[in-house]
Amino acid sequence: MMPPLNLVTQLLHVLAAGLLMISFSMLAQRRTRRLIVLLAWQGVVLTASTLLVAVTAHLQHLYYSAALTLIEKVWLMPWILLRLMRRLGIESDSDPLVNIPTLMLVGLGLVIFAFGLAQPISSLATTVTRQTLGIAMAVILLAFLMMIARHKAVTQVIGFLAMENGLFFAATSTTYGMPMVVELGIALDLLVGVFIFGIFFFQIREQFDSLDLHQLEALKED
Repeated sequence: MMPPLNLVTQLLHVLAAGLLMISFSMLAQRRTRRLIVLLAWQGVVLTASTLLVAVTAHLQHLYYSAALTLIEKVWLMPWILLRLMRRLGIESDSDPLVNIPTLMLVGLGLVIFAFGLAQPISSLATTVTRQTLGIAMAVILLAFLMMIARHKAVTQVIGFLAMENGLFFAATSTTYGMPMVVELGIALDLLVGVFIFGIFFFQIREQFDSLDLHQLEALKED
């Protein structure tokens, strides 16, 4: 028996709010290990929301999408990043470019901007998740802000993966997800990308003994 539509909509709003809160937590977090854990929790929320939409809309491909999200975003990607962190000896990121309260205020402004930007698009969508498009866009912008405000290369990759999570949630919000072939292609590209980033990190660490982007920029200027 399918749950009532109002209940499904409320649950989706709760999951979307949880995704936004996780994004704010990532913005304020300094420790790399906790950033990876929060990234995995984003995957849990995406899996739950995709399953909920699949049950409501009776779309078979969303069940496969939810399973792929569970495997890749909750288990595989965090596991690879944690192993990479241990091998590189990374535990905490350096302080962001601006202090945390200022960063959170900028993030709040981006959330307001995202909701205003998404309003015209949400009115044209016909999915049960259309009202969460603003949150999806806010997650993307917050991940982009995290990438700008961090020094270490590893946190840049985590921010990139968080941005992809926002894009995935936006696709589910507006079109009930992308075709399975496209999702498989994106998943493979992300996996290959993380492996390539890992190889580059080891090479950079071996050559310059640091993954701090500011130090690398200083070397380039010298």
